[in-house]
Amino acid sequence: MDKNLTTLERIHQAAKTEFLEKGYKDASLRNIVKSVGMTTGAFYGYYKSKEELFEALVGEHYAYLLNCFQKAQKEFADLPHEQQPEVMGDISGACMFDMLHYAYEHLEECKLILCCSEGTKFSGLIDEMVEIEAAATHAYQEVLQELGRPSPQIDPALEHILITGMFHTFFELVIHEMPLGDAENYVKEMRAFYTAGWMKIMGQ
Repeated sequence: MDKNLTTLERIHQAAKTEFLEKGYKDASLRNIVKSVGMTTGAFYGYYKSKEELFEALVGEHYAYLLNCFQKAQKEFADLPHEQQPEVMGDISGACMFDMLHYAYEHLEECKLILCCSEGTKFSGLIDEMVEIEAAATHAYQEVLQELGRPSPQIDPALEHILITGMFHTFFELVIHEMPLGDAENYVKEMRAFYTAGWMKIMGQ
C-alpha cells in the first residue's frame, strides 16, 4: 500500500479492496484494519462501523446517480404537454449517458453499489430507479390521454419486468467494464430499442 497516502485514504483503499472481493456482508472489518496496520480502536476514531465506512465510499455516488435520474424525469414532466411526445426519451437518454460517464469515472465505487452492497441501504438503487421510471410512465400516459392520444392499459407486472430489464441491461455495461466507446454505442442502441418498444406498447 502506498505510504504517501493519508491514513484515511489507506482505510478507504483497503476497504474498497475487501468489499469488492467479498461484498459488504462477508467483508471483515478486522481484515481492513489489519491491512492498514492500525488497531481497531484507532479505526473507530474514523468510523463507528463497517456500515458507516461503506457509506463513506459510496454515499455520494449513489446520490449522484439517483438525483441525475430524478432530475431528468422532472425536466421531462415540466415540459409543455404537447411537446412531450416529440422528445420522449431524449432527456432520460442524455441522463443515461451522463450516468454512464460518471460510473466509468468512479468505477470501483459504482461496482460496490451494483455488485457488493447487499445488506446495506444502497442495494436498492435499481429498485428505486424502477419506481421513478414507472411513476414517470404513468404521468406520461395521463399526458397522452389529455392530448387525445390515449395509451392502452399496461399490465403492471409486465411494466415492472420491462423497466427492471432496461436498468439491468444498462448497468451490465458498468459491471463488465465494457470499453467506454462500445458502452456508449450500446446505450444508444438500447435507448432506441426501448423507446420504440414503449411507443408500440403505448399505441403511439
